[in-house]
Amino acid sequence: MSMITDKVDELDQSDSGMESLIASKDDTPERRTELPSVGNSPSEERPLALFKEYDDEPDETFSERLWGLTEMFPECVRNGTHAVTTKTWSGMKSLYGLSRSMMWIVASSSVILFAPVIFEVERAQVEEMQKSQQKQVLLGTNTALSGPMPNMPPMPR
Repeated sequence: MSMITDKVDELDQSDSGMESLIASKDDTPERRTELPSVGNSPSEERPLALFKEYDDEPDETFSERLWGLTEMFPECVRNGTHAVTTKTWSGMKSLYGLSRSMMWIVASSSVILFAPVIFEVERAQVEEMQKSQQKQVLLGTNTALSGPMPNMPPMPR
């Protein structure tokens, strides 16, 4: 038995403070288990406390904790909070639906309004490119890049 008490004394002397990191955060008597006393006489008795981690209890979620806190508020505060929350949620849903509708209207209107303009600009660019190619074929490569000749009249359409 003296060997056990020597080990306990040795552990007490080499206490580095790390036991507080290992110990359970919930230090209640229900969760604490004590080993039988070491030694035969009362002077040699030293109870060792071990902390058991209870993993069988599920952790509380944030919403469960908030729900548990509602009991400390009066009924009118709970009802008011519920009304504000539900109206905010329905308002956000209707705002989202309205924004989706507005985006569809803007996108489809812009396609309908600006597509003809884009097609006409593209057609004008193609006509200009065809005139440039026709001029290059008739007059040569250098004249197409330099522009109209000063002594020649412009080409009829």
